[in-house]
Amino acid sequence: MQVLIDADNVGPSRVQPVLAAVAAMPARVSLVVSGRAEALARMSWPPGARIIVATGWQRADLALAEAYSHDEDPLILVSGDGDFALLAARHTGPVLIVSSAPSYRLTVSATVTDPALEGPGTLQAWVRAVSG
Repeated sequence: MQVLIDADNVGPSRVQPVLAAVAAMPARVSLVVSGRAEALARMSWPPGARIIVATGWQRADLALAEAYSHDEDPLILVSGDGDFALLAARHTGPVLIVSSAPSYRLTVSATVTDPALEGPGTLQAWVRAVSG
Protein backbone atom coordinates (compact mmCIF):
# COMPACT_ATOMS: atom_id res chain seq x y z
CA MET A 1 0.00 0.00 0.00
CA GLN A 2 1.14 3.51 -0.81
CA VAL A 3 0.23 6.50 1.34
CA LEU A 4 1.02 9.95 -0.06
CA ILE A 5 0.45 12.86 2.33
CA ASP A 6 0.39 16.51 1.27
CA ALA A 7 1.17 18.13 4.64
CA ASP A 8 0.56 21.59 3.15
CA ASN A 9 -2.99 20.64 2.16
CA VAL A 10 -4.32 18.47 5.01
CA GLY A 11 -3.96 18.99 8.76
CA PRO A 12 -3.22 16.64 11.66
CA SER A 13 -6.89 15.90 12.46
CA ARG A 14 -7.17 14.15 9.10
CA VAL A 15 -3.65 12.69 8.95
CA GLN A 16 -3.59 11.04 12.39
CA PRO A 17 -6.46 8.58 11.68
CA VAL A 18 -4.66 7.52 8.48
CA LEU A 19 -1.42 6.88 10.35
CA ALA A 20 -3.31 4.87 12.99
CA ALA A 21 -5.11 2.77 10.37
CA VAL A 22 -1.99 1.90 8.39
CA ALA A 23 0.07 1.24 11.54
CA ALA A 24 -2.30 -1.63 12.34
CA MET A 25 -1.74 -3.26 8.94
CA PRO A 26 0.47 -6.34 8.73
CA ALA A 27 1.41 -5.55 5.11
CA ARG A 28 4.23 -3.23 4.12
CA VAL A 29 3.20 0.40 3.72
CA SER A 30 5.15 2.99 1.74
CA LEU A 31 4.53 6.32 3.46
CA VAL A 32 5.68 9.53 1.77
CA VAL A 33 5.01 12.96 3.25
CA SER A 34 5.81 16.28 1.63
CA GLY A 35 5.29 19.91 2.52
CA ARG A 36 6.82 23.03 3.98
CA ALA A 37 8.96 22.51 7.09
CA GLU A 38 6.33 24.27 9.23
CA ALA A 39 3.57 21.96 8.00
CA LEU A 40 5.69 18.85 8.52
CA ALA A 41 6.54 19.93 12.08
CA ARG A 42 2.86 19.85 13.11
CA MET A 43 3.00 16.04 13.40
CA SER A 44 5.26 13.27 14.62
CA TRP A 45 5.87 10.96 11.68
CA PRO A 46 6.36 7.21 12.13
CA PRO A 47 9.75 5.59 11.63
CA GLY A 48 10.26 4.62 8.02
CA ALA A 49 8.22 7.52 6.64
CA ARG A 50 9.94 9.28 3.78
CA ILE A 51 9.72 12.98 4.60
CA ILE A 52 10.37 15.48 1.82
CA VAL A 53 10.71 19.14 2.76
CA ALA A 54 9.39 21.09 -0.21
CA THR A 55 9.20 24.87 -0.27
CA GLY A 56 7.62 26.87 -3.04
CA TRP A 57 4.57 26.76 -5.23
CA GLN A 58 3.63 23.20 -6.24
CA ARG A 59 6.86 21.74 -4.81
CA ALA A 60 5.11 19.37 -2.38
CA ASP A 61 2.78 18.19 -5.15
CA LEU A 62 5.72 17.53 -7.46
CA ALA A 63 7.63 15.64 -4.76
CA LEU A 64 4.65 13.37 -4.09
CA ALA A 65 4.05 12.78 -7.79
CA GLU A 66 7.70 11.79 -8.21
CA ALA A 67 7.51 9.44 -5.20
CA TYR A 68 4.36 7.74 -6.52
CA SER A 69 4.74 4.17 -7.81
CA HIS A 70 2.34 3.12 -10.55
CA ASP A 71 1.20 -0.34 -9.50
CA GLU A 72 -1.94 -2.22 -8.46
CA ASP A 73 -1.44 -1.75 -4.72
CA PRO A 74 -3.98 0.34 -2.81
CA LEU A 75 -3.26 4.07 -2.72
CA ILE A 76 -4.27 6.49 0.02
CA LEU A 77 -3.89 10.09 -1.09
CA VAL A 78 -4.15 12.53 1.80
CA SER A 79 -4.88 15.70 -0.14
CA GLY A 80 -7.83 17.41 -1.73
CA ASP A 81 -5.71 19.04 -4.39
CA GLY A 82 -7.11 18.59 -7.89
CA ASP A 83 -3.56 18.39 -9.23
CA PHE A 84 -3.65 14.73 -8.17
CA ALA A 85 -6.83 13.91 -10.10
CA LEU A 86 -5.07 12.36 -13.09
CA LEU A 87 -2.77 10.33 -10.84
CA ALA A 88 -5.78 8.99 -8.91
CA ALA A 89 -7.76 8.28 -12.09
CA ARG A 90 -4.90 6.37 -13.70
CA HIS A 91 -3.98 4.33 -10.65
CA THR A 92 -4.92 0.72 -11.41
CA GLY A 93 -5.56 -0.27 -7.80
CA PRO A 94 -8.10 1.06 -5.31
CA VAL A 95 -7.76 4.73 -4.31
CA LEU A 96 -8.90 6.51 -1.16
CA ILE A 97 -8.83 10.31 -0.87
CA VAL A 98 -8.64 11.79 2.64
CA SER A 99 -9.61 15.45 2.65
CA SER A 100 -12.02 18.01 4.06
CA ALA A 101 -12.56 19.65 0.68
CA PRO A 102 -11.53 17.39 -2.20
CA SER A 103 -11.48 18.69 -5.73
CA TYR A 104 -14.48 17.46 -7.73
CA ARG A 105 -12.05 15.77 -10.13
CA LEU A 106 -10.83 13.58 -7.26
CA THR A 107 -14.34 12.57 -6.22
CA VAL A 108 -15.17 11.03 -9.60
CA SER A 109 -12.31 8.52 -9.58
CA ALA A 110 -11.90 7.52 -5.93
CA THR A 111 -13.56 6.88 -2.61
CA VAL A 112 -13.44 10.02 -0.45
CA THR A 113 -13.54 10.32 3.33
CA ASP A 114 -12.96 12.97 5.97
CA PRO A 115 -12.13 11.16 9.23
CA ALA A 116 -12.06 14.44 11.17
CA LEU A 117 -15.79 14.90 10.46
CA GLU A 118 -17.02 11.35 9.81
CA GLY A 119 -14.86 9.51 12.32
CA PRO A 120 -12.43 6.77 11.31
CA GLY A 121 -15.05 4.16 10.31
CA THR A 122 -14.99 4.67 6.52
CA LEU A 123 -11.20 4.83 6.50
CA GLN A 124 -10.82 1.68 8.59
CA ALA A 125 -13.40 -0.23 6.53
CA TRP A 126 -11.65 0.74 3.28
CA VAL A 127 -8.25 -0.35 4.62
CA ARG A 128 -9.70 -3.70 5.78
CA ALA A 129 -11.43 -4.26 2.43
CA VAL A 130 -8.35 -3.63 0.30
CA SER A 131 -5.88 -5.45 2.51
CA GLY A 132 -7.59 -8.78 2.30
